[in-house]
Amino acid sequence: MKTKSNRTILILTSLVCILPLIMSLVVYQDLPDQIAIHWDGSGNPDNFAPKALAAFGLPFLFLGINLFSKLVLYNDPKRAYTSQAMQIFATWLPPLLSVVAIPITLLIALGSPIPITLVFPVIIGLVLIVAGNYLPKNRQNYTLGIKLPWTLNDPDNWNKTHRLAGYLYILAGLIMIGGAFVSRGFRTINGVSLTVVLVIVVFIAPRLYSYLLYKRAG
Repeated sequence: MKTKSNRTILILTSLVCILPLIMSLVVYQDLPDQIAIHWDGSGNPDNFAPKALAAFGLPFLFLGINLFSKLVLYNDPKRAYTSQAMQIFATWLPPLLSVVAIPITLLIALGSPIPITLVFPVIIGLVLIVAGNYLPKNRQNYTLGIKLPWTLNDPDNWNKTHRLAGYLYILAGLIMIGGAFVSRGFRTINGVSLTVVLVIVVFIAPRLYSYLLYKRAG
């Protein structure tokens, strides 16, 4: 029964991932030859892709991410230790990002005045807040969480590391959303975006803390 349920979810999430193909087909003739697929902290496009790749390649990229993530999640021997909410979040994140990010990218290419410096920081901020809320509820597993030799070997290290990570994710998400509304295109020194800085901090800080716990225990 579980295998059948997993197969159904895999099919549904995969279909959602490629749903933007419908929009791509409808607007393809009106798209410019080059489409912006990345923007700097001020909202200026700094990376482009041919319209065929952006319109048809991106949905299949998200499909690939979705298939790989399900392969890993469904075959985790310790999947039962992850919170149900975190599993649902991880399951639907790739398809949801596909149906949000790709249409926004295409609409901007068509000339729609979408405030990219507001929209994407808010999306990333919401993802961080949701992840931060449920991450500490996970017990040791091989798929969802901060998987280091010492976190996987020591339940106390795992729990403390993920508790800190949860606080940092939520704080970073709130700062990201607030910063996007207060100052669109908010930047740090040398034009490095606030989003990039916060993502680096929430990635490094819990891992450093986990290592210090490991050394202290040793």
